[in-house]
Amino acid sequence: MSHELWRVNLQTRSLQREPLPPAWQRLGGRGLIARILLDEVPPSADPLGPANKLILAPGLLGGHLLSSCDRVSVGGKGPLTGTVKEANAGGRTGLALARLGIRALVLEERTGEGWWVLHVSAGGVRFDPADDLIGLGVYETARRLLARYGKKIAAAIIGPAGERRLRAAAIMHLDADGVPGRASARGGVGALMGSKGLKAIVVDPAGGSPPPVADPSALRELRGRYIRALQAHPQTQTYHDYGTAAMVAMCNAFGGLPTRGFSQGQFEGADAIGGEALRALILERGGEGNPSHACMPGCIIRCSNIVPDREGRTLVSPLEYETIALMGSNLGLGDLDTVAQLNWHANDIGVDTIEIGAALGVAARGGVWTFGDGKAALRLMEEIQQGTPLGRILASGAAYTGQAFGVLQVPAVKGQAIPAYDPRAIKGTGVTYATSPQGADHTAGLTIRAKIDHLKPEGQAAVSRRAQVAMAGYDTLGICIFAGFGISTDPGVIPALLNAIYGWGVGDDILTRLGEETLRLERAYNRRVGFGPADDRVPEWMTQEPLPPHNSVFDVPSSDLDAIFADLERG
Repeated sequence: MSHELWRVNLQTRSLQREPLPPAWQRLGGRGLIARILLDEVPPSADPLGPANKLILAPGLLGGHLLSSCDRVSVGGKGPLTGTVKEANAGGRTGLALARLGIRALVLEERTGEGWWVLHVSAGGVRFDPADDLIGLGVYETARRLLARYGKKIAAAIIGPAGERRLRAAAIMHLDADGVPGRASARGGVGALMGSKGLKAIVVDPAGGSPPPVADPSALRELRGRYIRALQAHPQTQTYHDYGTAAMVAMCNAFGGLPTRGFSQGQFEGADAIGGEALRALILERGGEGNPSHACMPGCIIRCSNIVPDREGRTLVSPLEYETIALMGSNLGLGDLDTVAQLNWHANDIGVDTIEIGAALGVAARGGVWTFGDGKAALRLMEEIQQGTPLGRILASGAAYTGQAFGVLQVPAVKGQAIPAYDPRAIKGTGVTYATSPQGADHTAGLTIRAKIDHLKPEGQAAVSRRAQVAMAGYDTLGICIFAGFGISTDPGVIPALLNAIYGWGVGDDILTRLGEETLRLERAYNRRVGFGPADDRVPEWMTQEPLPPHNSVFDVPSSDLDAIFADLERG
């Protein structure tokens, strides 16, 4: 299978298969999405209009079953932010696309009347009616798709929120077990998919094969070297045992755990919802539960989990740190069962748990409900599922919810909710929130592990820049953030892999070069749209209202924010 661009015109229901233009050939995933947007999507395009494009792109290392390297990037002009938007996820979709030789699946125009399943296979594409799926939650939709198309498909699915084009809508992907629990969550990409008239994209990899390799013997040798690098880092074992929930204790210790609408940085119930408590609950209940689960085929880190209910039946998979914080401590909820139920509803509706958790926190500040009332939080999820006026407000995101209820303390940058690291306590991550082209996003460059005093403003822009460049590079390669720990023990493995697969002869600086190029493209698109330095800021109230327990504010100088990527823009 060759590396191709597949363009699908949804209006004419036609497929055009093209070789990659020269300027696109050394990009994948997030970087390729930025390149396509810059070249083809007008800056004036309505994010939910026909001129916008929905793009699915595996990374440069996708398709070879390298552990943690088969993530898929989904993007376009973001409905929530109006910026360049990419939201990547694990699961099967990236691997299936790469096995069909697809470097990017570009969906153009819109289908018009009705709803459709886009079926992608080695034979091309076809449009199957989705009338029987409309209004269904993601879980039931997935069950029907697997019954209809076979157990080995990949699928990207929207729920009712995406059908309604609500701006917190996510795209849910099947995981390695066929469960639709992996989310391209951020920025409203589910609303973008809904605007195209697609309920699901089914990718059947049958008849596909691994992408071509320039030096197969070198790749075989490097596969073992890469696995050894992952296994050599102690963090790999930590994430295997405790998953991302291990971050609860760490962030709480730093005083940066969002609590009760970002009004505090420590939660008195943190121990009850942290990694050790979650692992103990899963092991105690047994049954279908699993504290160490692979979201992607071939992953050895296995940081995902399956959380069982009291009878041992699956309650939700996975339950991640961001959800635990935004739907737990941020809402004053210290019960894992309640948080897991909120997570299940969010997945079924097809919404971003970060955005909805932040919106619920804003709504509590606005008097809609009371922090700590789990039953009330679950009732609000029912409002979102039913599409009531209140539910539609909440599913339009934290910023919109703040406007609706007159709340000034809205945790959002460029319209996107701040994740589970308060920027007043972890200031380098605050710089990332402010300056990332994506809007507030921890996966764009998390700095909590940087060797720096997180409460001081000095040096935070530098650590944020390094983190942002690295993550943009990983997202372009299709590598999970958690593989980065292992790669740090053998950084030469990335250029070696690229040279074995493509024969490019790249140097040791390739991760930095890919990251900087991706950020340059993204920022160039945002500048065309009209975003400037004034948009690269955290919320004003976070620069004024101290965060207990350290009573710190975000005080990194604006000059540091403005200068962080000045060299890329000059270039």
